[in-house]
Amino acid sequence: MSNKKEQTQTLHATNHYLYYPDEKDVPTYLAYGFRPAFLLLAPYLVISMLLWGLIWSGIINIPFMDNILIWHVYEMLFGILTAGILAFLTTGLPELFPGMVPLIGKKLKYVVFLWLAGRISFWFIDITGVYIAAFFNLAMLGWLIWFAKDAVLDKLQRHASLGYAMVALFILEAWFFASMAGFAQTDAMDILKTALGGHVVLILLAMRRVNMEAVNELMEDKGIDDIYIARPPLTNLAIFTVITFTIVEFFYPYNSALGWLGLAAGAAILAITSDYNLKDKFILNQPYVIYLSLVFIMIAVGYAFMGWDILSNKGANINHFRHFITSGGYGLAYLMVMIIIGWIHTGRHLTSNIYTHLMVFFMLLASIMRGSIPFFEEYANELYLYSSIIWTLPFAIYIKLFFKFLLSPRADGIKG
Repeated sequence: MSNKKEQTQTLHATNHYLYYPDEKDVPTYLAYGFRPAFLLLAPYLVISMLLWGLIWSGIINIPFMDNILIWHVYEMLFGILTAGILAFLTTGLPELFPGMVPLIGKKLKYVVFLWLAGRISFWFIDITGVYIAAFFNLAMLGWLIWFAKDAVLDKLQRHASLGYAMVALFILEAWFFASMAGFAQTDAMDILKTALGGHVVLILLAMRRVNMEAVNELMEDKGIDDIYIARPPLTNLAIFTVITFTIVEFFYPYNSALGWLGLAAGAAILAITSDYNLKDKFILNQPYVIYLSLVFIMIAVGYAFMGWDILSNKGANINHFRHFITSGGYGLAYLMVMIIIGWIHTGRHLTSNIYTHLMVFFMLLASIMRGSIPFFEEYANELYLYSSIIWTLPFAIYIKLFFKFLLSPRADGIKG
């Protein structure tokens, strides 16, 4: 039985890689899109968040950065978005659309260099100027949209929503740089808050697909005879409430109606977790089901707290509570994608252990500490610093656990 299962899994993986390019001397770290993306993203997140914690708590100062807050928010949104999408699309689209050639080797290397150029240009935007940063960063997201064109142009429109969400984010990013360059009158931070809504929409769309792969892979490994289906109506309702909240916040940021929309968005996102309640089998005790459900729970908590704060305090602490979405749900979503792909797409079984437990625990702890600052204002500086340090620990553990997999050929001998 075990041999038959292994043969089936190998056949499925082989089907995914039938169109793997016949390129010679491809280093392992360029053998598939997720490898260089995660090798760079994990240390990048550690360095960026540690710097932010040290700067915001007043321990250090970086003289060439005039607007530290804009830098932090932009990099935590668009900076990691493009690396995450690079890994997600270049890994997933060749599986979803048979015949699509995987991106490897030199072509992949050039795209990675483009992402690095975007990061460097934005870090030094006060020295090199807005236009260079805008060129590299918009070029990166634009290339990703072009790479995803098969999904957008698919006649069945099975995954077109991912492409449409990326186009919307491209427009928002262009608007942001127009504001930074003085061509748009809208405040840059207001644009980034609006962009967060677009990021949440993209995460909800992507997590529906990640859940389908991860939970069904888990049940197959466990011998559970059932199928997990992420129901589109629940995700679509959550997306509708997030978009509505985002639009109303932009035009009427402290209107009481926004408070009720925040509570509605929280409830709609939380409802997605009901998909894990299968008809025949109980899977809510499985570690990865718990991990993945926490993504939705943290985002839901963030919107609910923001709604409550608007109704009770006229939004005095809304940006603190927004960190349940960003540090919590947003960060955990990226972490889960990195973990799941790190196991499955290096030819290994989806595994939970003390390391994966600790990664999720530290992410939750850091997010709760950061979001709880309004209740412990006398310890604000300490919470800023310690939460940023703890938030980096999951990615430090990821480096220890997964880098050896990312730098080695697939365990099952398949290319990629």
